[in-house]
Amino acid sequence: MKRFHYLYRLRRLLLAPLIYLAALLLILEDWLWDLGARLMGQLARLPLLRQLEAWIQTLRPRNALLLFMLPAVLLFPVKLLALYAMAHGHALLGVSVIIAAKVAGAAAVARLYLLTRPLLMTIVWFARLLGWFVPLKERWIARLRASKPWREIQALLAAVRGRLRALRPAGRRSSARLLRILRRFTARWRARNRP
Repeated sequence: MKRFHYLYRLRRLLLAPLIYLAALLLILEDWLWDLGARLMGQLARLPLLRQLEAWIQTLRPRNALLLFMLPAVLLFPVKLLALYAMAHGHALLGVSVIIAAKVAGAAAVARLYLLTRPLLMTIVWFARLLGWFVPLKERWIARLRASKPWREIQALLAAVRGRLRALRPAGRRSSARLLRILRRFTARWRARNRP
């Protein structure tokens, strides 16, 4: 019986970092989702996009599902090319492309989800999968936010935000001061990291 107890504790110990990493990725994804939805909401004011959105809402559920998956399928080769660029010494280009693809993909998927959600929820397996995933995601995020490191990081970020607000009142002078601080920090960082 003790052996199973140790195996259970070991499994919990090994899985905890993975759960926290997954929760961090889900928080990032939620942030990108919200940002993308706002950006696409602004773009949706254009007449051509309004017509396209009206057409999307008339699709059948299976066609809506295919359209919902389209951004992920289209961006996969772009991400592979970015990894190829990174493997051949163009790390900044590769990372930039991956970040841009992630933001663009999240924006497209967020808007498509808003438009097709009523249609997608008529697909039984999709509704069940979503009903299982959303509570799981919320539990993981709640677990991460309840952890001590997360609270310490939030306190640190609040302190940094407070210091940045203190630099702001003088208008143009404060932005010049902030640039000087950033240049000083960059110079120190480069001096410390030189081979």
